[in-house]
Amino acid sequence: MQKSLISQVQLGRQYAKEWPMRKELAPLFPEFRVIRATDLALQTMPILAMFTVFFQTSLLGMEYLPQSIAIALFFLTLPVQGLLWLGKRCETSLTPALNSWYRDLYQKMVANGYQGDICTRKPTYRELAKLLSDMFDKMDKAFTKENL
Repeated sequence: MQKSLISQVQLGRQYAKEWPMRKELAPLFPEFRVIRATDLALQTMPILAMFTVFFQTSLLGMEYLPQSIAIALFFLTLPVQGLLWLGKRCETSLTPALNSWYRDLYQKMVANGYQGDICTRKPTYRELAKLLSDMFDKMDKAFTKENL
């Protein structure tokens, strides 16, 4: 079932908040870089879009308004593309290798006293994000270094 564009963007925003922004995960998953780039784009692209329209129309004249609006709209869609990717990614099932790593990590956490529910069906990246967040929040540093 296909989701609407708005719900996909909202889902990406939620996933960006749930993903543990730890430098240890940066080489393993692209989420760290995508979330950082999307956050930067959310802060800078609206300002850049306004400056583009302002400077092009003031320096080149009003006949360049359509081109400057097109460029501004392009700048405004860049953070949306990151959020759409994150929304799609959070619902994607884990690869077989990541699935076995997810289950092994969960078993090791349970053996160390973790009380959380495992996903019975094929886990998604969102469930992996929740498990990794719990690992960083609830487990000690020796356990975290050993399992990454």
